[in-house]
Amino acid sequence: MSDRQYLAWPFFEDHHRTLAVELDEWAAAAIPPLTDSHEAHEQVDDTCRKLVRLLGEAGWLRYAVPAEYGGIHESLDVRSLCLIREILARYSGLADFAFAMQGLGSGAISTFGSETLKSRYLPAVASGDRIAAFALSEKDAGSDVAAMQTYFDAGSDGRHLHGEKTWISNGGIADFYTVVAREGQDGRKMTAAVVDAGSSGFSIAERIDVIAPHPLATIRFDEVAVGPDDVIGEPETGMRVALGTLDIFRTTVGAAALGFARRALDEATHRALSRNMFGATLSDQPIAQQQLAEMALEVDASALLIYRSAWTRDVTGRRVTREAAMAKLYATDQAQKVIDRAVQLFGGLGVKRGSKVEELYREVRALRIYEGASEVQKIVIARQHLSDFQGGSC
Repeated sequence: MSDRQYLAWPFFEDHHRTLAVELDEWAAAAIPPLTDSHEAHEQVDDTCRKLVRLLGEAGWLRYAVPAEYGGIHESLDVRSLCLIREILARYSGLADFAFAMQGLGSGAISTFGSETLKSRYLPAVASGDRIAAFALSEKDAGSDVAAMQTYFDAGSDGRHLHGEKTWISNGGIADFYTVVAREGQDGRKMTAAVVDAGSSGFSIAERIDVIAPHPLATIRFDEVAVGPDDVIGEPETGMRVALGTLDIFRTTVGAAALGFARRALDEATHRALSRNMFGATLSDQPIAQQQLAEMALEVDASALLIYRSAWTRDVTGRRVTREAAMAKLYATDQAQKVIDRAVQLFGGLGVKRGSKVEELYREVRALRIYEGASEVQKIVIARQHLSDFQGGSC
């Protein structure tokens, strides 16, 4: 990492600083550069499987589960998760994706699951032997989770799951899915459960192509049997499970965006220093200096919001709905601006297929949408602010 000055911030402990340095050195040597940004599904799937195994063998996935089940920390440490996502994103969007989905896909089990579920899934997540996925979104229920139509019915022979989930990351390659669905077709409460990819009635309905290819699919449940031991937490607490999981991992989305932005700033700075223009370098031009200054400002401001949120969650243990929403909103929005400026400083080379800034331009866009679009984060922040103000905490 070319700039580690932020690691001196008081948000971090010595083990975080050591993690950042060691992971950066490992990633520089171990993660292959993207060779083709328009690979077929099978090639992308294979790349992601290899990255999960690579991250597992190197021990980095141990940060995604609690220590009792093969992890590093007693409970999930959000600062570590953020540092890992930030650093991996600097090198490879797919490497960040592979790590993030292991954490998000198993996070509900780590936080709310029974000992049976934790023992069954988490050690294999940490080793990279099983791939996880988180299935919440539906065709008409993305940001509006209350509009969810997938449901469990409960008969004399147990619970069965019906319906579809879409925009599911790791869809098609995951070994198991954390699924949130209604309890009853017309029920208002929800339940979270684990569904194995090999379950009878489970299928991949459609593979989805996006501008930054990664495993993404619509998945279908046709009367999939779900036993009592498969339920995460208690029945009818699925919304609490889903929101509690997102509360932990939403900050890390901002961290991934920060990693993309840092790489874009580095690339743009190298370009400005080496590009000869009008008898000087691009870096000597005031307009380029202004662009670089604004990029550096947005990177640091994003980092402050991200690691404030992560520190608050780790140290106080309280919910960080407001802080996480701010971190995710600001970091993802500003990362897109930083990367756009980098493309502009590169000129024609910035939109050439195969250039790093072109890759970053495509990679960053989805981060402003998934795990709560930017517009939804503004609603979350406003509601939390109004609630705090009326409650006298401001």
